[in-house]
Amino acid sequence: MRFQLGRISRVRVIVLSFLLVILIGTLLLWLPCSTRNGLETSLLDALFTAVSATCVTGLVVVDTWSHWTVFGQIVILLMIQIGGLGFITIAALFFMMTKKQMNLSTRTVLQDSISATQNGGVFRLTRKILKGTILIETCGTLLLSVRFVPVFGIVKGLYYSVFHSVSAFCNAGFDLMGGYSGAFSSFSAFYGDTYVTVVLCLLILIGGIGFLTWNDITVYGRKVQRYSLQTKMVLSATVVLILIPVVLFYITEYNGLMQGYSIRERITASLFCAVAPRTAGFNSVEITDLSESGYFMTVILMFIGGASGSTAGGVKITTIVVMMLSCVASMRQEKEAHIFGRRLDHDIVAKAANVFVINLSLASVITAVICFLQPLSLHDIFFETISAISTVGMTTGVTRALGMVPRLLVAFLMFCGRVGSLSFALAVTNTHPEPLIKYPTEHVITG
Repeated sequence: MRFQLGRISRVRVIVLSFLLVILIGTLLLWLPCSTRNGLETSLLDALFTAVSATCVTGLVVVDTWSHWTVFGQIVILLMIQIGGLGFITIAALFFMMTKKQMNLSTRTVLQDSISATQNGGVFRLTRKILKGTILIETCGTLLLSVRFVPVFGIVKGLYYSVFHSVSAFCNAGFDLMGGYSGAFSSFSAFYGDTYVTVVLCLLILIGGIGFLTWNDITVYGRKVQRYSLQTKMVLSATVVLILIPVVLFYITEYNGLMQGYSIRERITASLFCAVAPRTAGFNSVEITDLSESGYFMTVILMFIGGASGSTAGGVKITTIVVMMLSCVASMRQEKEAHIFGRRLDHDIVAKAANVFVINLSLASVITAVICFLQPLSLHDIFFETISAISTVGMTTGVTRALGMVPRLLVAFLMFCGRVGSLSFALAVTNTHPEPLIKYPTEHVITG
């Protein structure tokens, strides 16, 4: 059977591929063999978990270790891997293995799936992504096993290492620490473990900088001047979004959450607080114990997220940078924004503004709806909706208390956040040709 996608829009193919994975995952998690003895899984809980895993979010309504059997955990792990790379990218692997040719429309869908800038060489880039993923996750497994094997034993330690390496690299936020430090505890037992923190942070950052950034680094090495504009923007902004939050978390939580910590533990915890919200979902400190400043910074970091074409969520680093550059250009009364000797097209600025407004609007509207449906704290619900639309997975514990409709709304946010809120809007609306009639323009005062 030929792999023919020409009759359906590229965006809809990507959306439908995620829906297919969610459907299969839901059915597998609903099976009795996925749940530990004495426990039951409702269809809603299975669906929510499947959406969270496929959309690499990490919001859960049941503890991953305590509720799911090894079979259920492996199903979740597979959904994380497929969701992180994208179903289309995984499908391309089978074409490479069978040495079948892809037609132009299929290559274009694959290009959109991995956010490649051009169709040429997309097969080669996909092959590099798959090889790089295997290499990085294997290295992460080996590094984590150094700490986990002595604690959990050989078999369980290796299993923990594989699971958390994949979860961290795919920015998923699922963990198996419920059997070690308590249900929903994440990595709170390792808050001062510099080794585990650094390994997890590296996996999160590598997965979150984007496939195109990998490609530039592996091809050009230290020749930074040859990097694409996107890579330069992503790397420079990533450094800023690590250093500044680390310092701010260290200061704001010094006499609060981190009181009694040693200097090394404070630095380690601050690093994890700065990296994990973009958008891994792990936490080494209790979110509800953060100061108001720390809470606000976490929300901002979650909303920003990682790079385009990566395993991370959020509105993306480039979106924020483009909007900031556009604001600076406007304040300087310049017609066009520019950076690193390159001009930004007006269409890029408009798309960045669209993504920002759509994501914030979706989170705000659903926050209002959930507040109407359930008498919960606005403070906590807004945190949860931003975590969902940004596919982060950090939680104040509100998700587990939500009813059926609010839970489905959060699942909808996770799905929109993974496939892209703009892409989802395009998928469910019909495309119209260029209008033959253009209306006259008129000046409107703004600001």
